[in-house]
Amino acid sequence: MINPEGLPQHVTFIMDGNGRWAKQRGLERLQGHLEGVESVRSVMETSVNLGIKYVSFYAFSEENWNRSAAEVEGLMSLMLKAMKNELNTFLDNGVRLRIIGNKQRLSKELQDAIEEIEGLTAAGSGMTMILFISYSGKWDIQQAAKRMAEAGAGDIEPFLATAGVPDPDLMIRTSGEQRISNYMLWQLAYTEFVFTDTLWPDFRKQEYLAALEEYASRDRRFGKVK
Repeated sequence: MINPEGLPQHVTFIMDGNGRWAKQRGLERLQGHLEGVESVRSVMETSVNLGIKYVSFYAFSEENWNRSAAEVEGLMSLMLKAMKNELNTFLDNGVRLRIIGNKQRLSKELQDAIEEIEGLTAAGSGMTMILFISYSGKWDIQQAAKRMAEAGAGDIEPFLATAGVPDPDLMIRTSGEQRISNYMLWQLAYTEFVFTDTLWPDFRKQEYLAALEEYASRDRRFGKVK
């Protein structure tokens, strides 16, 4: 049992391995993404039960636009369907949904759906779920620096796309890859990393609890001496 005092406030995920999971089973890549939705649901349910306040997912990077048109279209359709299907669950559990990224690159249908769902869940006070869609850390810093210069300000953080969201305490990446792939380059400065060989569609409650236990065992010093 994890001591509640040892739990992170904000956990973020780089969901990697959907395509490999599908390939191992002779399935289309989109089937891996579909199964990955179940892992998101498992993580969210566990997080709600543990009282974790912020959970975020790197759902689609700006670099992912370079994938095949069929896969991109399938991913966008899947995300739209998943958000609509989970709306009542969000409302019942007081979950606030936020979408962060370069939304101008998204279809009008998806932009409209995002605006509607964000509005409907805005009063949620139980947890904030964040999906990073069409996001990159470099884009975030560039747009923040531009807005900061226009405002004549001296602090970049209020202009980041994540303004108002605490920096992640724990970042979990699945599938054995050990890099951050242009994700929250500013915000991950003092984040603890846990890398697991488990492919994202196989990442469920047991794997999540193991990562949280690993986090709880670490001594976070933030550059200071204890």
